[in-house]
Amino acid sequence: MSIDKSLRRKRGSASNRSVLTRAERIQKLKESEKWTEGRSPFGLPKVRVQKISLKKAKKEKTEEEPKDKKAAKK
Repeated sequence: MSIDKSLRRKRGSASNRSVLTRAERIQKLKESEKWTEGRSPFGLPKVRVQKISLKKAKKEKTEEEPKDKKAAKK
């Protein structure tokens, strides 16, 4: 028996999010050395979310075969 399409799980967390959780924002601030220990986690400064875009790798060119078969036979 198959599962109905509406009941299937979707890739909810696979896409880029535009908002970070508080813990993620604190971690970003620690990485950029803008976080001091003992500071209140409320009223945090804005942290930019960088979207990652993957570029497709270029295919390596192979030796080109002659397009005209008659010219190749000569």
